Amino acid sequence: MNYTLNQLQIFLKIVQTKSVTKASEELHLTQPAVSIQLKNFQDQFEIPLTEVIGRKIYITDFGLEIAEAAENIINQVHAINYKTLAYKGQLTGRLKLSVVSTAKYVMPYFLADFMNQNNGIELLMDVTNKNKVIESLENNEVDFALVSILPSNLNFEKLDLLQNKLYLVGNSQTNSKNNINLKELFKDLPLIFREKGSGTRQTMESFIENNNLSVLKKMELTSNEAVKQALLADLGYSIMPLIGIKNELQNNELQIIPVKGLPITTTWSLIWAKGKKHSPVSLSFLDYLKNEKDQIINEKFKWYEMY
Repeated sequence: MNYTLNQLQIFLKIVQTKSVTKASEELHLTQPAVSIQLKNFQDQFEIPLTEVIGRKIYITDFGLEIAEAAENIINQVHAINYKTLAYKGQLTGRLKLSVVSTAKYVMPYFLADFMNQNNGIELLMDVTNKNKVIESLENNEVDFALVSILPSNLNFEKLDLLQNKLYLVGNSQTNSKNNINLKELFKDLPLIFREKGSGTRQTMESFIENNNLSVLKKMELTSNEAVKQALLADLGYSIMPLIGIKNELQNNELQIIPVKGLPITTTWSLIWAKGKKHSPVSLSFLDYLKNEKDQIINEKFKWYEMY
């Protein structure tokens, strides 16, 4: 046997994602490179690790056992690295976060300096919709979650970070006027929705319901990036978080359509389960945010106040 740590990591990611394509994306490698490493790894075993039926890859029972062993080996390697850094007096360990999709425009700015100051910390951040974020918190899979709508069925503590503003947004070629009548506008407006389980969708639907509006639903997309591209292509309109369209507004590719009752404002809050026993890493990150969040907002989000 002459397999490498890199091959173990690639095989484990394939098992976790059940896809060579998804594994390559998460590992930031090309698909051919991942396929070659999988083949080289498989060549060292007489028993198949995977099988392909149709165009779908399946992991054999033997492959699952090898994946479990691979995960143990990789965890031991991480432990060695942590212990080495800890011996040198550096903060070490993993920081595990789950954030709603729009928060990918927010969270990195609150992480950057902390991560740069602590090279021994490994960051694991899952970007997904609100329902899955809350689920990961309920299952104690993460240290913190970042949401814009607070959960109603979970005991939690929180630290407010930044205001979230949602506006009606359309292509820059759209003609817009002030004092638009909501009922007339939304009666004919082709609206683009996020998927069910999204906090942005929940906020949009609450606004529509509270204002007793009749809406023609144009399409449903599963990410804010997809919604943004649809708006750029002039496929419709959407109520979107301001944070994700900075460049498009400044480049005059999208515009905010003035409507009474907008923007909707919520707050991005870092939350954690009440009674959570924080690791030294997560405690340190929490202290860092409490001390530095105002300065980060002033430096990184000053443009936000223009809208």
